[in-house]
Amino acid sequence: MFGKIKEIEKHYDEIEKLLSMPKVIQDQETYQKYAKEHSHLTPIITTFRKHQSTEDEIENNQSLLHDPDPEIRKLAKEEIGILRSDLKTLEKKLKMDLLPKDPNDEKNILLEIRAGTGGEEAALFVADLFKMYNRYAELKKWKTEILSQNITGIGGLKEIIILVEGQKVYSRFKYESGVHRVQRVPETETQGRIHTSAVTVAVLPEAEEIDVEINPEDLRIDVYRSSGPGGQHVNKTDSAVRITHLPSGLVVTSQAQKSQHKNKTKAMKVLRSRLLDIQQAEQQTKISEERKSMVGSGDRSERIRTYNFPQGRVTDHRINLTLYKLESILQGEVDPVINPLITHFQAEALKAK
Repeated sequence: MFGKIKEIEKHYDEIEKLLSMPKVIQDQETYQKYAKEHSHLTPIITTFRKHQSTEDEIENNQSLLHDPDPEIRKLAKEEIGILRSDLKTLEKKLKMDLLPKDPNDEKNILLEIRAGTGGEEAALFVADLFKMYNRYAELKKWKTEILSQNITGIGGLKEIIILVEGQKVYSRFKYESGVHRVQRVPETETQGRIHTSAVTVAVLPEAEEIDVEINPEDLRIDVYRSSGPGGQHVNKTDSAVRITHLPSGLVVTSQAQKSQHKNKTKAMKVLRSRLLDIQQAEQQTKISEERKSMVGSGDRSERIRTYNFPQGRVTDHRINLTLYKLESILQGEVDPVINPLITHFQAEALKAK
């Protein structure tokens, strides 16, 4: 491992020299390229150099173990114990830093939440999850935009698709894909019985035009009048857009905006991301089952989490994590669930390395 890091350090030093050269500074495209690579490598090199300095400190303290003063020998022994513990922590961090990076981690996401089993109660929980994720994005200072939504009569959502933009959004959301189950007494229940409903969540990395090439001839675009629960805000013009990708059969719609052009732009964004998701899923099938289980398949048919309202409990079934913090989690404080998931899957990746 350390031989590889020393090679990285040599390359890092070369980049630092290049970044100080006038001809590189004047060429902004080249400069940004090197600056991005420098930023990416800095955490690894910082940890490596800290590791080296810690080794030096251990060596210095070991020479004090033979000091004639017993107090100095005692202090040196205690310090060596602390430094060796630090060394193990730094080695673990270096191994983590050297793991292959998910190329999607830096991307924005399209978050799709859909009602599953449970009828109107499932649609109400879609609205709850949307509020939860939207609040989480606010806490992280990320930007959200509704691309498409299908509202039910009593305030639920059959489905909603939102764009979440910010730093490393996908890296935080990528383990949210799957079936989210809710157990509670529905508002429409007169007997006070607890019902179980399900909602599916899909997290797609936002696809840029360069990620997915779409031939305009492969598209059928239809426009129609927006639908909704009624009232003065229902559009009177054909502003809603439906795009069918003929080769794959994918159909996307958008009617969130009053402008047909804006709805088409949003629908194309969704289409590109879904096509990218299909491409990546096809690539995943070429990877062994062991590798898929290691990184998490993100299978959206998998039940991943249960929200139990009578007990105020949230359970993530993949890591057997149970938290009695339902109210705060639904208010957007999702990190107590997301952080252990990231730690778990990183540990699994280290085991398989």
